[in-house]
Parts: sequence; C-alpha cells; structure tokens
Amino acid sequence: MTHVQSMLDAYPKDVAGIDKAKLVECIQACFDCAQTCTACADACLNEDMVAELTRCIRTNLDCVDICAATGKILSRHGNYDVGITRAVLEACRIACRACAEECGQHASMHRHCEVCADACRRCEQACTDLLASLD
Repeated sequence: MTHVQSMLDAYPKDVAGIDKAKLVECIQACFDCAQTCTACADACLNEDMVAELTRCIRTNLDCVDICAATGKILSRHGNYDVGITRAVLEACRIACRACAEECGQHASMHRHCEVCADACRRCEQACTDLLASLD
C-alpha cells in the first residue's frame, strides 16, 4: 500500500463520492511525473547540445509546476470544489501532453526524454480517467 492510499484511507470523512482508486492513481502519477520532469530538465541541462533542448527544458519545468500543484490540490480532500478539480486536471492533461510530445521528439537521442515522455503520458491518462469519473 502506498502512502497516498494510506492517507486517503485515514481521512476522517468521505471524499465526496470520488473514485478512490482513480484518485490515488492520479495523485501518484502527478508526483511521479513532476519528479521525472525535474530530472529530465536537469539531464537536458547536462547534455552537450543543451542549446537545442531549451524548449524541452521549459516544457519540462512547466509540467513540473502544474503536476506538483495538481497533486497537492488532489491531496486536499475537505470541501472538494469540483470546478477547481476539473480545471487543474485539464491543465495537467494539457501540460503532460505537451511535455510528452516535446520529449518524444528527443527520445531517440536521449533516454531521459523517453522516460519522461512515458511518465507524462501516464499522468495525462490518470488525469483523463479521474476527470471521466467526476461526470
């Protein structure tokens, strides 16, 4: 059992009918993606061709901020505002899609970009799945 699941199970109130499995998966995917994008941006900065990776680095860092914020917001369960939840999930999907596409362009040359693109796709899907469960 993950800490995310343990904390959700320990929460003293109901989580407003949200699918707990999808919520746990999304929180984990957001924080995993934020960490992976941070590491990818750092790896890009250490490549010999760093000047050619500036867009990738910027996209990584944007994705880090949005994924971290989404993970934090989803981790607060009291008085869920479904409108805010939907908005951050949609922003996270968009950021992850953009980062996956950008890193995907460099994946054949840089393994860290391949790993990052995979993490972004996983997070995008987790956000999509949680959004669908909110309908």
